Amino acid sequence: MKVLIVKLSSIGDVVHTLPALESLSRGFRSKGIKARIDWLVEEAASSVLKNHPLINDLIVVKRGWGKNFRANLKIARSLKASEYDLVLDFQGLLKSGIWVYLSNGKKRVGFANARELSHFAYNEKLPAYDIERHAVDRYLDLAASAGGQRGEAIFRLDAGKATESIKKKLKAKGVVEPFFVMVTRGRWATKLWKDEKFIELAGRLIKDKKLRAVFVGSPSDREGLDRMSTAIGKGAVNMAGETDLKELFALFRLGKFAVTVDSGPMHIAAASGTKVVALFGPTAPWRTGPYGQGHVIVRKGLSCSPCFKKICASPKCMEEISVNDVVEAADKLTGC
Repeated sequence: MKVLIVKLSSIGDVVHTLPALESLSRGFRSKGIKARIDWLVEEAASSVLKNHPLINDLIVVKRGWGKNFRANLKIARSLKASEYDLVLDFQGLLKSGIWVYLSNGKKRVGFANARELSHFAYNEKLPAYDIERHAVDRYLDLAASAGGQRGEAIFRLDAGKATESIKKKLKAKGVVEPFFVMVTRGRWATKLWKDEKFIELAGRLIKDKKLRAVFVGSPSDREGLDRMSTAIGKGAVNMAGETDLKELFALFRLGKFAVTVDSGPMHIAAASGTKVVALFGPTAPWRTGPYGQGHVIVRKGLSCSPCFKKICASPKCMEEISVNDVVEAADKLTGC
């Protein structure tokens, strides 16, 4: 049986789909079905899935047909030639719907209320999903409809050699004692917390918990995080732009806990098994918060939140979160 998972982006969404992959594999095996499971993903999130033992073929596409028409057309023809028995759209957007349609799979499945008219690509539509249900659980519902086995959500992300690599990088920066990880950057301006508050928070946690603070982010975040780590002093280390996604996963696993805004790295942290203090404002943690038990959400619960706005003239939902709020959350998480 040939199966194609379509989940193109983003990093957090791809991580959310990992339990569905496990569910499908378990379900097929329990029924004695020999299945080949391929995954179509955009380049930016592809390293999360690289060398995953349950994925036969990781098919990486470049985002945007305008700039990459020939390359993507070649992949579309290859998908059609593969003659998939089952194509599952876990994205539910126009861009994924196009790929689902071009795959020409025998059974193309998605939710009836998938967005941006993507549901027109399906020849089998599932009942509309509940938007308030966590994304991981919605994806597991889709997997179960296709023969997946219900059970515990498993996030299999093998760090492999990345664990030793990140240990060497930490040692090179003088981090040999216990540490926690800080994620201060995200794609939406409305999800961010003021740098000054993160600086104060890090200083207090370093002092109170006798831990080092390790900042992570993209290469473009490095300059800003350098300023923050300098302001904090000896206890802070900046590793922005110095880790790939597998190393980031390993870093979270080695850390005592993580403090993070709503972001892709937040989901990698939760998947790694580390406990997370997550700051939420314009988005809904019950939909896309860190999945699993033991995490602590810091949220003011204002009447205007969640609004899901990327731009806001007065983002009170984040501004009203105090340093004390986050310190108390970290105390609750660590038990001290």
